[in-house]
Amino acid sequence: MAKDYYATLGVDKSASKDEIKKAFRKLAHEHHPDKGGDEQKFKEANEAYQVLSDETKKQQYDQYGQTFDGAGGGGFPGGGFSGQGMNFEDLGDIFGNMFGGGFSSGFGGGGGRRAEKGSDVAVDVKLSFKESVFGVEKEINVTKNNTCERCAGTGGEPGVSMTTCKGCDGQGMKTTVQRTILGNMQARVACEECHGNGEIPEKKCTTCNGEGLEYGRKTLRVDIPPGVEDGMKIRVRGEGESIGVRGQKGDLYLILHVDVDPRFERDGDKIYVEKKIGFTQAALGDEVEVDTVDGKVKLKIPAGTQSGDKLRMKGKGVSMGRGRGDQIVIIKVVTPKKLGRKERKLMEELDLKE
Repeated sequence: MAKDYYATLGVDKSASKDEIKKAFRKLAHEHHPDKGGDEQKFKEANEAYQVLSDETKKQQYDQYGQTFDGAGGGGFPGGGFSGQGMNFEDLGDIFGNMFGGGFSSGFGGGGGRRAEKGSDVAVDVKLSFKESVFGVEKEINVTKNNTCERCAGTGGEPGVSMTTCKGCDGQGMKTTVQRTILGNMQARVACEECHGNGEIPEKKCTTCNGEGLEYGRKTLRVDIPPGVEDGMKIRVRGEGESIGVRGQKGDLYLILHVDVDPRFERDGDKIYVEKKIGFTQAALGDEVEVDTVDGKVKLKIPAGTQSGDKLRMKGKGVSMGRGRGDQIVIIKVVTPKKLGRKERKLMEELDLKE
């Protein structure tokens, strides 16, 4: 489906360059992934801005309708090359890695830059069996590059104004030309002066010297959901390595290690436990205490219970998001090894045989 860049930014076709920029800033602030926003909407707003903020691209877009592709290879009518049979987006993937930026054929517009992202970080987290069943809030300590607290990652002193970068005229990108086996190729690369942001602070942050990051220990409190299992990974978006003003933060991965509890064995949402009872208890029935993750709970043993019988304790298993599973108690009838004369005589009188 054709893209309506004006609708994406929420502006009219008659909007001025300043109005377009203002609309983009508002959406970028609202949807920026580092601030918990919608990454897809941020990308869509950025793509629309890259087209409408460039006079040449905007003119082509307005002239030829909503078929303009801001990611590369316009394919406009009337040109010497239509781009048929060649996927410029695929070429962008190849040459973008080679040249460090978005790829442009030079026949209908360049591409937007790919946002840099910090490295992901992995942390081992130990859980007790009970914590894995019910979930728990864990305090995680990570030493890494973090977003500068003083400037909130902008690189500027708190309260100072941001000015349009002169190096790229606020575009955040520069176009370079590279010779390749396919001829001259244009590469859209991030401006070194503003790191692709299009703006620079009037005064650099005194803590990070304008980098927007600082190295140190950060303490996080993370909710581990109920029902996790040993070896699972949980991703915490935006809590990995920060690269400050140069781009987005990486993600934090929690690798879970669940301790073994010798009393219990888990299978999905069910918990299995063995309970030893005496011969008389099995024959006559009884009420016994059984270990559960909730603590000790009374369980009724029916008369005539056999060794290996399985008794169900509803709602004493693992929570998997749809209520708790059950606990299955496997009965082990213990036969006495030694009997006194009185006990032996009673057993003989009963003469219980199958």
